[in-house]
Amino acid sequence: MREDARDAAARVNEQRLWQRHAEMAAIGAIPGNGVNRPALSPEDIQARKLLLSWATARNFTISADGIGNLFVRRPGTDANADPVLTGSHMDSQPRGGRFDGIYGVLAGFEALEAMDEAGVITRRPVEVVAWTNEEGGRFSPCTMGSMVFSGARSLADVLDVTDNEGTRLRDALAQTLAATPQAAQRAFKSPAAAYIEAHIEQGPLLENARNTIGVVTGIQGLRWFNIEVFGKTDHAGTTPLALRKDAVRDAIAIINALTDLTRDPHDITRFTVGRMLVTPNSPNSVASHVLFSVDIRHPDPQRIRELGEAVEPAARKAATVCDVKVIPTLHDDPCVFNPEVAGVIEAAAQTLRLPNMRLPSGASHDAMYMARLCPTAMIFVPCEHGISHNEAENATPADLAAGARVLTASLIELANR
Repeated sequence: MREDARDAAARVNEQRLWQRHAEMAAIGAIPGNGVNRPALSPEDIQARKLLLSWATARNFTISADGIGNLFVRRPGTDANADPVLTGSHMDSQPRGGRFDGIYGVLAGFEALEAMDEAGVITRRPVEVVAWTNEEGGRFSPCTMGSMVFSGARSLADVLDVTDNEGTRLRDALAQTLAATPQAAQRAFKSPAAAYIEAHIEQGPLLENARNTIGVVTGIQGLRWFNIEVFGKTDHAGTTPLALRKDAVRDAIAIINALTDLTRDPHDITRFTVGRMLVTPNSPNSVASHVLFSVDIRHPDPQRIRELGEAVEPAARKAATVCDVKVIPTLHDDPCVFNPEVAGVIEAAAQTLRLPNMRLPSGASHDAMYMARLCPTAMIFVPCEHGISHNEAENATPADLAAGARVLTASLIELANR
């Protein structure tokens, strides 16, 4: 490890990093130590402004692209060199935790501050990025900011997406961009030399193995769908069952069929219905319409393709009286990260004498889209009992700082290549 990287890693301030998590967690705080900070919401805007206030105090430069991805840059000696990027997201699940996503942004910013305080000079600029709408909790699909930035999907494709209250993404995005007028305009697909994303594991492997650092080798594939079931509203007390077109009953039948489709004795396949909207949503009326989400994941490319192709036929076969519409909303193939960047992370962890292991990611992250543009890998740190997307999500100050130290050293190594 370079001496300046070792010095900067030692300058990571555990207390400062923990305090900044507390400040961010206060924005959108909910009972149980949780956070509800939807993408492009007033809370999201407040979090962005807080990050930019810290960046301005350090004289870092700020830019944003057309989907609202926010970039904070520490310059290098070669202004024309492609930057090394790190970051994650600031939005949360509706009942999310204090560390999912925001840790990657704050660890990246702590790395920039540690470099400043160590007087580190890098050839390449180093940037922290806060990606827009990674969670997909308000606007679907997830990982939208990195998806659009990487060119996997166009901005025009997502502007008219609406949330559950009917707000269009284009309107929420316009408000968010207007709230940070100091950010210079950034182009999509702007060049990057490498990308590292730090994140809590969101699973129990590191904790169970008593390892502090996870060197992430890749991300499993996923398929998302919205399934709509169209029935007919009738009186719950007077309409015979045989005459009903009950959208809820057919929705349940479809979900049961998909449960059978994804049954896996090895417990590798992941199947989730996380959202369901019922109309008219009245206790004494037969439902006329149900919309529900489907999330299927698997690390094997062939298996995730087979499962994805089977969803619509299974849904149509299961519905007995209602019309069905199956809308694919996200299709991500399994992602394998760059071995060289993973090796830099692993070497940093070993030099800093932090117990580490290689592991895959079961969750999706913005890193899977950055892997299409530049050499990419991820750093995981443990989260208590593997709990995430939950108010009880927890991580220790020491583990968060350890991940930031590995990140700092890795960024300096890559920024001097």
